[in-house]
Amino acid sequence: MKEITRRQFIATATLATGFALAVQPISAKVITTDAKGLIAGEVKIPVKDGKIPGYRAMPATGKNFPIVLVIQEIFGVHEHIQDICRRFAKLGYLAIAPEMFVRQGDVSKLNSIEEIRPIVAKVPDAQVMSDLDATVAWAVKSAKGNGDRLGITGFCWGGRITWLYAAYNPKVKAGVAWYGRLVGDTTKLTPKHPVDIASELKAPVLGLYGGKDTGIPLDTVEKMRDRLKLSSSKSEIVVYPDAPHAFFADYRPSYREKEAKDGWQRLQAWFKQHGV
Repeated sequence: MKEITRRQFIATATLATGFALAVQPISAKVITTDAKGLIAGEVKIPVKDGKIPGYRAMPATGKNFPIVLVIQEIFGVHEHIQDICRRFAKLGYLAIAPEMFVRQGDVSKLNSIEEIRPIVAKVPDAQVMSDLDATVAWAVKSAKGNGDRLGITGFCWGGRITWLYAAYNPKVKAGVAWYGRLVGDTTKLTPKHPVDIASELKAPVLGLYGGKDTGIPLDTVEKMRDRLKLSSSKSEIVVYPDAPHAFFADYRPSYREKEAKDGWQRLQAWFKQHGV
């Protein structure tokens, strides 16, 4: 894709409406959070090479809100991620989910995970870190956010990014990573993985994992847990023995209500404990 085309694409890109095509049909257990009492909707975030779309939700009144970055799964910032932002806003946070794949393509319109994976594989970690920095700057400048109370949470693909960004940005007070991959091949686009940064992590990250997750072997979770013991971050990992991958995704068959609710309560306590 030529650079000028990339810029044009960024300039015209918008967020998904509804759920990504690849996750249809939607489960009857899907949680829907209204926007009553909130300011919620799409925003444009200035980045190095243009503007990227993001979904922002925050209380309609007040200011100086603690900021939570919400990092998407491989399906993009579709309705599930937007709903999570509204859940945070109901708790008094400014929650913002920037669209991380916008330069590489619109994954919400693709029909299968097999079609999505090649696009996601082209997303450089360096680009993601830079976009998240820009998102934090925008939240502070344009959306009444408090940059001294910064948290991050992410799911699946976003779980991995949560670990990495918590190590990358010293302003992060705390993170919660939901079933994010911990090991992987070292490439030009993905030079480090969570196990590689675990020992140098400063910010406390809570990792929430499923014991029946076929994509994240438990031995990699234990390896991460051991590496974290070498850091000063006081990070923790919780494994739900009977939970599969994506147990928080209430719109998918993988959803496990008990574990999801427990994880959400742990997240809130974790953020409060660590000043987010």
